[in-house]
Amino acid sequence: MFKNALMATLLLLLVMTGVVNAAAPPPQAGGQEYTVLADDWLSKLADKFYGDIFAWPAIWLATNAKAAEDTSFAAIDNPDVIEIGQKLWIPDADEAASLLAEYGAGETGAVAAAGTLQVGMEIPVQLDPALASSDSEIAILNAVYDYLVDVDHENRIRPRLATSWAVSGDGLTYTFALAQNATFHDGSPLTAADVVWTFDRLRDPSQELPTADLYSNIESVTATGDYEVAFSLEQTNPFFLYDLSDNHALVLKANTSDPATGFNGSGPFKVINYSPENRMELAANETYHISGRPGVANLEFIFFADQAASVDALRGGQVDLVMRMPTPLFQTLQEEPGITAVNIPTNGFDLIRLRADQEPGNEPQVIQALKLATDRQAIFETVTLGLGAVGRDSPIGPLFTDYYTEETPIPARDPEAARALLTEAGYPDGLTLDIHVPDSGDRPDLAAVLKEQWAEAGIDVNIIVVPESVYYGSENEEENWLGANLGITGWGSRPGPQFYLDVMLVTGAEWNESHFSDPELDELAATAGTTLNEQERVQAYHDIQRILIERGPIIIPYFFAQLGAISDDFQGFQFKAFAGRTDLAAIRPAQ
Repeated sequence: MFKNALMATLLLLLVMTGVVNAAAPPPQAGGQEYTVLADDWLSKLADKFYGDIFAWPAIWLATNAKAAEDTSFAAIDNPDVIEIGQKLWIPDADEAASLLAEYGAGETGAVAAAGTLQVGMEIPVQLDPALASSDSEIAILNAVYDYLVDVDHENRIRPRLATSWAVSGDGLTYTFALAQNATFHDGSPLTAADVVWTFDRLRDPSQELPTADLYSNIESVTATGDYEVAFSLEQTNPFFLYDLSDNHALVLKANTSDPATGFNGSGPFKVINYSPENRMELAANETYHISGRPGVANLEFIFFADQAASVDALRGGQVDLVMRMPTPLFQTLQEEPGITAVNIPTNGFDLIRLRADQEPGNEPQVIQALKLATDRQAIFETVTLGLGAVGRDSPIGPLFTDYYTEETPIPARDPEAARALLTEAGYPDGLTLDIHVPDSGDRPDLAAVLKEQWAEAGIDVNIIVVPESVYYGSENEEENWLGANLGITGWGSRPGPQFYLDVMLVTGAEWNESHFSDPELDELAATAGTTLNEQERVQAYHDIQRILIERGPIIIPYFFAQLGAISDDFQGFQFKAFAGRTDLAAIRPAQ
């Protein structure tokens, strides 16, 4: 799926002018059948047949009406999900207008926002979109604000504030048309000026935001009209649309002075009440610019200090949805009545890293000793209980099928060889290390298994478990994820591999938590992120995986599955690989 999306982007760069949705003849009088193709979705088809992405409910409602009388059609329960080969009914313009009028008036009954969805999450710490990182923080912000473009549960780029976009023939200019009916919660219109201000802030080096590296390739962002914005790049970037969907790229009102507390977004929900460390209450944005969203009248985030408590609350009916939990807790929900447990494969991973810029990690033999002391297969089976995939010390995981390779072998576990390397590095009596671990997911269990495995190589580990909010949010460099000498960090799934290289592995990257620097890797990462030659990119990614296995500063023992569970009282839940990006506005009470 990622390849399809990427190749579509590359195709845009190879033509004189690329436009998201190609022109098509209007639907036939009386309507017509349509068979879903790869990378189709309802708003894309609405643009194709009616020239309006917001006309998608007409196709949804018409198809469901056909399904009621013709068994060759299947009803669409969730308008976000249509399957390749599925038959749709495309109503003609007159019928579409009638259906949309009924839809807008709420006469269909199936689309009115109703009820309250209660979501159990960890306590958020940072709610400035430019600085947020945890699932709970991103989930809140995703409900309050909008992205310019979004990524769906199959890693496909979708419109959100942008209704369409075009790419220049040289691949250096991206022009976006914006929804003209989007407004901020204070009632003011959202315009191109707000998009320009948002991305200028995110890319401004003087702000020292983590997105500065990601957007350093942007030469300028310009409002070319009230509802049109153009991005000019210094170099071609086939992943640019995915970069614009980065977790932090939520559009703020221009000149916002309080991005962490103002909550003046354009998203599907408005903040009504916020009690830090307790809950956040939100109400549906009745003027939301995307039709049919949100599906519930009220949304509540209820904060829990630990994930076991949130799962207990789900069992007891105090919350309706939990999107993160350790594997053992997930297993206990498999047969729970009234609850649907969901797990999906991801490219998210837990990473063990030792800082390469200070003792003992400044001796290359030490990280090699840690690698030789680690049994990845045993960790995968013990910690994740076989859910997910075994890691190979590289963020380019098996879900990236075009770029993943196993051509460089992982050395077999050898504690005695690890001891010898420590002696060579100047530690003949072994090492004693503190390892800092967030209290979320399976990370404490991972630390416990590492302690046991590494002890056989003479490495004594003292486990320091801290709240996730402290690990990622503390200003104490000795205990936070960027400063601790040895730590375990959870990295969420992203739609493509380039993100990880640009922000966590190249020299000087904002989130290079291992403080690693390798000129060969830097050069290969630059090639992979700019070339339009797919074979050159594949080779660069293969070489990067080789470097990380041979001399990289990180150990990635597994790629975790995303684990969640929802009450059967709701429908429309489409879990995303990065849980916080799940579209809560698509969830509605079950019928």
